[in-house]
Amino acid sequence: MEFDYTTITTKTFDEAVEDVQNQIVEVGMRVLYIHDVQESLEEKGFKREPFKIIEFCSAKFANEFLNKDIKIGLCLHCKVNVYTQKGQTFISGMRPIILSHFFPQADLGERPKEIDEIIQNIINKAK
Repeated sequence: MEFDYTTITTKTFDEAVEDVQNQIVEVGMRVLYIHDVQESLEEKGFKREPFKIIEFCSAKFANEFLNKDIKIGLCLHCKVNVYTQKGQTFISGMRPIILSHFFPQADLGERPKEIDEIIQNIINKAK
């Protein structure tokens, strides 16, 4: 089982970031914050190619998981990374199906698989 779902896009970095945000809203979730990792590191003197972390959430799913095991909060919120390496732009997300491995006692049922499919669709449509 893969920890992440990653794809390469032919879009520009900024187009990919915008399209990921649009797809998140399209599926009924909320963009919470966008971390500009490149900017933050450059403020400290470190060079990095463009890299943003888009945090988003579904209150319904978050509440459901927290009711199963409060420690799942350590894995919230969902994140999609958009970054550039060697001239290529990537869109990458953590796969929620791994939550069952971290929290086997929580009995998460099929919900991680459902959210995994949503995240993959967000990435594929933004690609």
